[in-house]
Amino acid sequence: MSNSKRPRLLLSAFLMNTTSHILGGQWRHPEAQQHRFNELKLWTELAKELEAARFDTIFLADVVGLYGDHDGGWASHIKRGLQVPSNDPLVLASALAAVTDEIGLAFTSSVIQSDPFQLARQLSTLDHLSNGRVAWNIVTSVLENSHRNFGADGLTAHADRYDWAEEYVEAAFKLWEGSWEDGALLADKIRGIHADPALVNKIYHRGERYSIDGPHLSSPSPQRTPFLFQAGSSPRGKAFAAANAEATFLFAPNPENVRKNSGIIRQLAVDAGREAGDVKIFAGLSFVVGSTEAEVARKQAEYDEYLDLDAVVAHIGGGLGIDLGGVPLDTPLGDVDTEGGKGVLDAIRASVPGGNPTIGDLARYRAKAMQIAGTPEQIVDQLEIWQDAGTDGINIINQILPGSYTDFIQGVIPELRARGLAQSEYAPGTLREKVFGRSATLEPSHPAAAFRGAFAEHSAANENHSAISTLS
Repeated sequence: MSNSKRPRLLLSAFLMNTTSHILGGQWRHPEAQQHRFNELKLWTELAKELEAARFDTIFLADVVGLYGDHDGGWASHIKRGLQVPSNDPLVLASALAAVTDEIGLAFTSSVIQSDPFQLARQLSTLDHLSNGRVAWNIVTSVLENSHRNFGADGLTAHADRYDWAEEYVEAAFKLWEGSWEDGALLADKIRGIHADPALVNKIYHRGERYSIDGPHLSSPSPQRTPFLFQAGSSPRGKAFAAANAEATFLFAPNPENVRKNSGIIRQLAVDAGREAGDVKIFAGLSFVVGSTEAEVARKQAEYDEYLDLDAVVAHIGGGLGIDLGGVPLDTPLGDVDTEGGKGVLDAIRASVPGGNPTIGDLARYRAKAMQIAGTPEQIVDQLEIWQDAGTDGINIINQILPGSYTDFIQGVIPELRARGLAQSEYAPGTLREKVFGRSATLEPSHPAAAFRGAFAEHSAANENHSAISTLS
């Protein structure tokens, strides 16, 4: 099925600084090392391995709260290690920047957990220190406990969360794109002028949630605005991604689901004044790689042995705001309405004939529907089908660290390269330049670009009340 005219697939490693991320229970596998998640060496060695294989990004997921209740409370989460304990991905990304040179570093930060002024400064700092390799995964947080951890009385309504996100990114865009003009930073030792007061502006953002004067305390980083991921799958989430994101992450149960949703997102991008290709579509998939079908079957049986279905159900149920603990696996979900992961629930329904999945379908959906098992040739045959359905990239879910990625690198990547589907060398420049082959900064059609040059009246020179000489 080789086709040299195919574009390459973007490859991302889907990780979280915790023991049990997506496929619960796999940390118990004898070869699994994710129980060492507190050890920096685990992550630095993995990052180097991924960079040597020319992965595009390391994608660090995160939550800032517990996954609701399961079996009547949260003891089950503690016992199973369901994304608790977990560590701050920004801190880990900073450490990984020091031991890598080319691979993109994407980390998750929710709008509920940090003021946009603070996050904008952190992202600019890391983009400077990594030479333009940083990406921000924008999330609104579906977990009620997360919202309670940051002062709310409960889970903010779904529509209100996206109103919040719209203002949040607008404020951040103003800081990144509008506060410092090109050429403002001079560091002129001869004249003793570090930056031009006429080219550094306050932004005076005034919104429903935030009041930010500015200026941005970081000078423009190589990308200015970091590369932007977003993973919302509800109708509002898709619209937000289409307007703002450069890549969106789908938990898609099959290629047809990708075909449907990628078409919607690309049309929404055009409706927002962007190009259809301005948003890359990533699908989350796990892999079981073997040199023979017998080896594949053996590995699948091993992973099935350690898979904790209760942890998988608790993970998804927590995201939906439903305690599914102790409920028989053949119980239909029925007509569930939730302020949690609306898009996830819709995808689960769509993956089951008749559209009324059972709790067991939930577990199978997460553990099996997004798994491709086979020899390298069989796996790449399947990936071509996913690509034809609209998939630009794969966010690779792991069973075990680092083995899941080692297997993929040693088995699948040579076959991908043989078909022209994986890069052998990195393109030069920032993450945005590597992915899109264009400017280091956002394209003019992106909404953030509207803030370039928008705040000149609030420059330091214009707002200075004493006589100040202009720079010429």
